[in-house]
Amino acid sequence: MIPRVLKTIVVLEATLVLASLLFVGGVGAGLVLPRLNPDAGSALSSWLLSPLPESLQSADTPPAEAEPGSPAQALFGPFWQAWEIVHDEFVDQPVDDGQLMQGAIRGMLDALGDDQTGYMDPDEYDQANIPLEGAYEGIGAWVDTEGEFLTIISPMPGSPAEKAGLRPGDQVVAVDGQDMLGVPAQLVIRRVMGPEGTTVVLGIRREGVADSFDVDVVRGRITVPTVESEVLDQGVGYIRLGSFGDDTVGDLRLALRQILAQQPVGVILDLRGNGGGYLTAAVDVSSEFIGEGVILSERFGDGREETYNADGDGLALDVPLVVLIDGGSASASEIVAGAVQDHRRGWIVGVRSFGKGSVQNWHPLQDEAGAIRVTIARWFTPNGRSIQGDGLLPDVQVEFTEEDLAADHDPQLEQAIELLLQAQSTSTPGSPSLPRLRAA
Repeated sequence: MIPRVLKTIVVLEATLVLASLLFVGGVGAGLVLPRLNPDAGSALSSWLLSPLPESLQSADTPPAEAEPGSPAQALFGPFWQAWEIVHDEFVDQPVDDGQLMQGAIRGMLDALGDDQTGYMDPDEYDQANIPLEGAYEGIGAWVDTEGEFLTIISPMPGSPAEKAGLRPGDQVVAVDGQDMLGVPAQLVIRRVMGPEGTTVVLGIRREGVADSFDVDVVRGRITVPTVESEVLDQGVGYIRLGSFGDDTVGDLRLALRQILAQQPVGVILDLRGNGGGYLTAAVDVSSEFIGEGVILSERFGDGREETYNADGDGLALDVPLVVLIDGGSASASEIVAGAVQDHRRGWIVGVRSFGKGSVQNWHPLQDEAGAIRVTIARWFTPNGRSIQGDGLLPDVQVEFTEEDLAADHDPQLEQAIELLLQAQSTSTPGSPSLPRLRAA
């Protein structure tokens, strides 16, 4: 049987927008963020988001900052020419200058040809920060977007959604009286979310009920659980990480203390569906299980290399360990799994991971105009492996099919439990690591 925490592996209400950004349109999954630049705006972003210079008198006049005859004048002349043509000739006037500038920034970054470098408009940027900040305002429900309508997978415990009586399988067919048929899931989610204390009226279609009906939900402040844990049958500890955010390491240490106090036969760290987060959080999570040595290294475009080592203060350095991964495990998740694998600290079970071996910085733009993310480095496992594009191959490969999910059957979890129970019966006391296995 699948544990309750695993059933919430489907993307939650707020982070679904992030998932769509990271998996649609050629944008890769899982942003690793070693440092966030709070000083909004490079000179270019400041210039692009400023009003059109008054000195612009002709179609090929460059911005005021450009000296006559300078490379900037020649380079940006066509841009300003196109700008003026649109303002003079486009059929639907007035045009939205803000949208034009956002499109210009997006196009500039797209021209670099790097899937991980790109522009996020203000709404996308706010949504992308939700899983890392750990809280948002909404109804508090895990949802599925694959069907005709947004579908409730499970209300979060104690959430407004639960208090309002929403149930797993409920379909959101209307929001505040507006039919959601054909409306993209991202837009439905944005309409469902809103300020704490406000009410949203959801039109619900429920199996076994002839007609749809309305449910009033008072939105609240939702704390996103980045770490969920329990002790399974036979004394196996189970911890699932949803992301690598601000609170992940503290929450993980709390969960480890609670589980280790029960003297488990081993711990399963579930990183399936975890698209990443802060690089420093990945290092700290790895350090809970790896006592010493390299966790990863970064290589920058100028030839510099930076190495991150375990901090030596982990709580679970000796407990037998299995890490679960799948195609949705990316970036920070792959850092942890790669370090565990290279140090031979435990088994990696599941299917090949996503394959994101790069590091990004996020730069908020001035005037709350969104943000840009820029790839600044490639990262490598302790043994110098790059997983970019190829992903991480598990030690024990086990598929998890749609039929398994429908049958409430998790073969990957079952394999992990079996490995830990086998290790319990064959390991020597005090052994800090498990032998490596390869799938046949």
